[in-house]
Amino acid sequence: MGFFDRLFNKNKDAKNDEQPKAAAKPAPKADAPKSASVQAAAPAAAPAATPAPKAEAPKAAEGNPGLFDFIVPPVANVNDSKIPEDAKLYPADLGPLLPGAPPGGKIKLAIYWCAACGGCDVSLLDTHERILTIGDMADIVMWPIAADGKEKDIAAMEDGEITVTIISGAVRNTENEHMAKLLRQKSKIVVAYGTCATFGGSPALANLVPGGANEIMDYVYTKTPSSANFQTDYHKDAPQVPQTETTVPEGVLTLPTLYDTVKTLDQVIDVDYYVPGCPPLPESITQLLKAVEDFVYNGVPLPPKGAFVGTTTRTLCEECPRAKSGARITELKEPYQVDVKEDVCLMEQGILCLGPATMGGC
Repeated sequence: MGFFDRLFNKNKDAKNDEQPKAAAKPAPKADAPKSASVQAAAPAAAPAATPAPKAEAPKAAEGNPGLFDFIVPPVANVNDSKIPEDAKLYPADLGPLLPGAPPGGKIKLAIYWCAACGGCDVSLLDTHERILTIGDMADIVMWPIAADGKEKDIAAMEDGEITVTIISGAVRNTENEHMAKLLRQKSKIVVAYGTCATFGGSPALANLVPGGANEIMDYVYTKTPSSANFQTDYHKDAPQVPQTETTVPEGVLTLPTLYDTVKTLDQVIDVDYYVPGCPPLPESITQLLKAVEDFVYNGVPLPPKGAFVGTTTRTLCEECPRAKSGARITELKEPYQVDVKEDVCLMEQGILCLGPATMGGC
């Protein structure tokens, strides 16, 4: 019995079947080769006794680098009596509009999506009128959702010619991997933008399917209500599933091949910075833009390589403004069963919330 048959209880005995196990994410690559990016010094180990100043991220125990060693602290803090200042994400103060081209001339910027929904691209518009001045700072050489850049144009560039490339989406197929590797080769800095590029996101749910790409394609094109009816009406004797290659009079046409395993961006290429979020919040975007602008216009050093930009050291639950009384949860309800109070913790109202397990800044 397939994964989807179990999931949607197509078989009465499905509950007795062994549940599939999620595919484990491969271990991080050790000593990944350095890219041609602008390198910043690695963060130093934590001092033994002296606490780190507020402007620095907390250090991992015993001097070993951990996830939160590389978090860029908020650029601008605002006092809040209810929430500790390091537990809340604030927008960066971008100051006045950009003063024309940078001293060294415009940088080259590429924006690309792999297995993504497009929400990350749209979120870049959350910089509001600031987006209109990006053209003063950078020439956008590729942005599939907004500009007519071609793969051959990128391939013709010199290695490292692109200053910054922002990539959203997980790596799902051969084209995703090819473009990610090509852009890495041509870029000084690569940013994994959004939850899918950083952690795998929704596309990585495909890793739960034991049968991989073949089982997914078979279900989507032959077993869903709409596709099953189509197959019955038009291809009853030989169900049709899209193929990656077909021959036409002009030659052979091909489509990218789906992988059985969805990967994060840093499982395929070397990544310099991470901006998680689904999509990233305006606060996170302003912090990324602030770091790039300061580097380009004022020569301010970039954050340490591997930094998570626009996140906090707390969970989303801890920075949530909803009131929490610590009441014990006795039952879980569907949201439609509750007259939701906007100022009260969702969990205390019986609604399941993943805030306690979600990185702050999401």
